[in-house]
Amino acid sequence: MTDLFAARGQGLLQRVTLAPAFHARLDSARRLIDALDFEVELFTKLASGRLRGHPGYTAIQTISGVGPVLAAVFVAEIGEVSRFRRAAQLASWAGLTPKHHESDTTVHRGAITKQGRRLVRWAAVEAIQRTDKHGRLGQVRDRIGARRGTNIGKVAAARELVELIHYGLRDGEIRCLNHRSA
Repeated sequence: MTDLFAARGQGLLQRVTLAPAFHARLDSARRLIDALDFEVELFTKLASGRLRGHPGYTAIQTISGVGPVLAAVFVAEIGEVSRFRRAAQLASWAGLTPKHHESDTTVHRGAITKQGRRLVRWAAVEAIQRTDKHGRLGQVRDRIGARRGTNIGKVAAARELVELIHYGLRDGEIRCLNHRSA
């Protein structure tokens, strides 16, 4: 059986012969799953109702790799985007900018700071991994990844993605994507 939550799987769980203690535990787990499914469905309807009219939510879904769930994560975690005057400030807040140590004439740049919102960083990298290789962000990921390593390419493209998200949430559209598709 590949899916115990489908109708055939549930029938199999009903017919299986188990000791009474194990059968009681199985019934308890199924009741818990039903209750959690109800809560997830209720929250999904609530969130989709609130985001339906949000212009930034629909705008950032035009970015390759960003679907309804990741768009909801970005909207919820970033909040009021007008507090960031520039897109680079949002990228820094998300922890996607490199460390910078400078003393006199010596400059050292390191890995990303990771001092921002972990969920925004995760969602950005997740979206980049699902983006089309022929698109703008996929080309950035592959070009930098070939030169400096796959993970560094993903993070660099994730920073650009967060900058595009800034424009999408601020303006309700992403003009550079609309211009290229026209």
